[in-house]
Amino acid sequence: MAPTARQTTRPPVERIGPIEWLRENLFSTPFNAALSVIAMAIIYILVVPTFRWAFIDAVWAGDSRDACLAVNTGACWPFIENRIGQILYGFYDEAERWRANLTLFLLAAGILWLTMPGMRGKPLVAVLLLTVFPLIAYVLLTGGFGLEIVPTYRWGGLLLTLVIAVTGIVLSLPLGILLALGRRSDLPAVRIASVLFIEFWRGVPLVTVLFMASYMLPLFLPQGMSADKLLRALIAVALFNSAYMAEVVRGGLQAMPKGQTEAATALGLGYWQTHALIILPQALRLAIPNIVSTFIGIFKDTTLVSIIGFFDLLGMIQAGTSDAHWSTPSTAFTGYLFAGAIFWIFCFSMSRYSRHMERVLSAGERR
Repeated sequence: MAPTARQTTRPPVERIGPIEWLRENLFSTPFNAALSVIAMAIIYILVVPTFRWAFIDAVWAGDSRDACLAVNTGACWPFIENRIGQILYGFYDEAERWRANLTLFLLAAGILWLTMPGMRGKPLVAVLLLTVFPLIAYVLLTGGFGLEIVPTYRWGGLLLTLVIAVTGIVLSLPLGILLALGRRSDLPAVRIASVLFIEFWRGVPLVTVLFMASYMLPLFLPQGMSADKLLRALIAVALFNSAYMAEVVRGGLQAMPKGQTEAATALGLGYWQTHALIILPQALRLAIPNIVSTFIGIFKDTTLVSIIGFFDLLGMIQAGTSDAHWSTPSTAFTGYLFAGAIFWIFCFSMSRYSRHMERVLSAGERR
């Protein structure tokens, strides 16, 4: 008896095995196979010795450089262990570090609330993060209202890096949106002012801006008036990056079809209603990759504040490597590896979440 269709038809394959995946993605053609082999060889040459130096041959316990010099073949992790307090908080008073921990906990809780799917009250949480949280963070970190005053020159380490990065990110996005709208405005004065602002800040390096804010700006202030050095650096970082953010947002606005504005006008919507309800949500969604890339750049550029006397994460590690108590051939490399790992974790997390947001916001457009 001839086999029936039910007996001869195989179910569709939804998943492939590892061998088939390798064949399709790495060894599909002789050229791809050659490239895959070369790439694997390079990875082996670079990764294996690094992994061996950082973990297998590393020193994990000790109170001074003597423990690392006794082996002298791998990373000196006791340096990180003994310096972890300064690496995370700088010279912030040890008895008051709970205030920094509470501030970072509130920030992390708010961000998780906004990023986790299914959470209710996200608009309210966003408003609280933008309005109430900065005031709470300022009081907790600086002092007052019964808390001991901790001057900003004692801030440092990862704490200072996060303060500068978060401030720059939070301020640069709304400023960038306003500048992008101003550059496309029909009012000549607004358009020219926005163009001059954007081109001025994009035409000078951030190092120059930080030097101006730190050393030259006080010369232009009235007699007897002064501004906190960290505050000047925060404003400089925010203004500098708002110019780049403006161009990113402008790219998203230019990608919008003209019919969107015409349809909003036909419905009787005004300029601000059109942009707030129709144009900006779509433009920002299109610009998510570039916006997140700018955020990542802001986070990494925080290391430049060390040139004006701040001890951020990288600055604290550099200061620690100059201590003769920990002077070994591997101390500096260990510190830079640790700092690089922290920066990679933050930047990779932002990148992956942006990919997730792209998939979620474009779900209705996928076929």
